[in-house]
Amino acid sequence: MVRYLAGFPTPFASPANAIPANYAPNYQYLANPSEAGSLIWTLNMELTPIYAIAPEGPYANLIYDRLINALAGQLLQRPIPENFAGGINGDAYQQARTTFSNNFVSRVSIPGYLTGKTVTLFSGQVVPVITPQLRGLYAWHTEILVENAIATAPEEDIARLTDALTGFLDRIFFDLRNFGTSSADRALNYAATNAFQTASVLRQATGQGMQLDTIDVDRSPFCRMDSDCWDVRITFFDPENNRRARRVYRFTIDVSDAMPVTVGDVRSWPIS
Repeated sequence: MVRYLAGFPTPFASPANAIPANYAPNYQYLANPSEAGSLIWTLNMELTPIYAIAPEGPYANLIYDRLINALAGQLLQRPIPENFAGGINGDAYQQARTTFSNNFVSRVSIPGYLTGKTVTLFSGQVVPVITPQLRGLYAWHTEILVENAIATAPEEDIARLTDALTGFLDRIFFDLRNFGTSSADRALNYAATNAFQTASVLRQATGQGMQLDTIDVDRSPFCRMDSDCWDVRITFFDPENNRRARRVYRFTIDVSDAMPVTVGDVRSWPIS
């Protein structure tokens, strides 16, 4: 059914095959959008389903469209230079590489609410069901996200910021991964998706020769009425001077709504 809806990028069997320059996702599913609701859509973490996604309401069709587009992007195959005339320096490969970067999906953000229901997958696994919200439903390629977040940085800082921001995102995606059910987890996850704000913090810290140390989330001591605010604290240290004071950057995130928002400005101070 997934193949029927979204299609799979056609694998090229040998370098002798002619490779189209406009390599792109297969959007054959557009002819059958009504079948999207027949599938059990799952949100996976490291290939393990953790939630079933069940769009509801007047915008369900738009949510299905975004899910299908995300799936089509996820199924893209990275171009292999040997499959293209001219190899790595050929125009066809360069165009295919650009198209892949612009369309490939490595991460998604799916805000929503737990319905209290569960569904049993074909594997026998039972997962909770969430109703997603259209606002905040995004899909992206991490490499492109990093490039856009640091696009305004000086040329001499690009390589350093790329490594720093990629390391920060990997830290949250893999070391601090979570189910997003608690308020603290949602604040942490939002910090990962709001890479543009994080990039400004990393630019300041790494510019001073510091490296990422810890990422903590604590309840904010005060917030607006009927809000749920949490302080995300990113601490940096100097790997070459252990006597130098560490530096903490704090920004407050309100997670009372399905779509979190940043409250106030980023604050910074040294700590022992």
